Amino acid sequence: MAPTHGSFARHVSRRGFLAAGAATVSAATLAASPAVASPKAWPTLIPLPNGFRPEGIATGAGPYAYLGSLGDGSIYRADLRTGAGEIISAGPGTPSVGLELDGRGRLFVAARAQGARVVDTRTGAVIASYTFTSTTPTFANDVFLHPRGAIFTDSFQPHLYVVPLGRGGELWSSGKTVVRITLSGDWSQVPGEVVNANGITATPDGKALLVVQSGVGGLHRVDPRTGVTKLVGLGDAAPLTNGDGLLLIGRTLYVVQNRQNAIDVFTLSPDGSSGVFRRRITDPDFDVPTTVAAYRNRLYLPNARFSTTPTPETTYAVVAVDR
Repeated sequence: MAPTHGSFARHVSRRGFLAAGAATVSAATLAASPAVASPKAWPTLIPLPNGFRPEGIATGAGPYAYLGSLGDGSIYRADLRTGAGEIISAGPGTPSVGLELDGRGRLFVAARAQGARVVDTRTGAVIASYTFTSTTPTFANDVFLHPRGAIFTDSFQPHLYVVPLGRGGELWSSGKTVVRITLSGDWSQVPGEVVNANGITATPDGKALLVVQSGVGGLHRVDPRTGVTKLVGLGDAAPLTNGDGLLLIGRTLYVVQNRQNAIDVFTLSPDGSSGVFRRRITDPDFDVPTTVAAYRNRLYLPNARFSTTPTPETTYAVVAVDR
């Protein structure tokens, strides 16, 4: 389906959409059953199938991590307690990139040039698909999910795409249209197949969005009504030139620096307009990690290994570090 121009306000209220979403992210990523043993005894390196080529990750009850394949789009579920796992949804032959899991067991998947799809993690079935644009090149890279909608970044076009959801979280039918938000203000799109918009999350107060522009190393605060952006002031922090996945917990923002094999940690102002660099997390097992999800006091990152030529026998893993 072709997207239409418009703003968030046409379908959902900014305050209700974003504030609810910020709370949901914290609950979804950090929730755990009191009966689950301490993560200190869990593996810190979770193997994935050879040749899997992971990029996106989401965590949920179980406790599980869900990974998507850049190769064929398959979805893999790993048990965080044991490291064991299995393919739960065979891929369509096209990539799965950024992932977000909702409370209904639905996995929202950014699907590069194919737009997006939604996978039922209980059955493995693809229950919805969305086309964002006919413009080329296009690269739906990451997704940020709220109770009433999902927001996707496009790394090759200066747009965000919004798939609003019904009152009870119902998916839109194929007869509905996706809303396109054009980025402006401080945003300067680098043309061609250069990674621009990448990771996405909300500001601590839930009133705006944060989007990292990987190619130029900027973190932008985005007005969801207009698409106008302002660069977030990060003081003397190094540019986020390889900034990838974003994770916000309270006022703490975790930015995956993929080629640097690191996570940069910031404390943000409530409105997300500024931040202070606190520390860098590294681990000897990092091998170009791309995205990050949390469970209790741990961060989980898939090694995409972009500096290694992928083969059917290339090994991949998820690395767990303390947050």
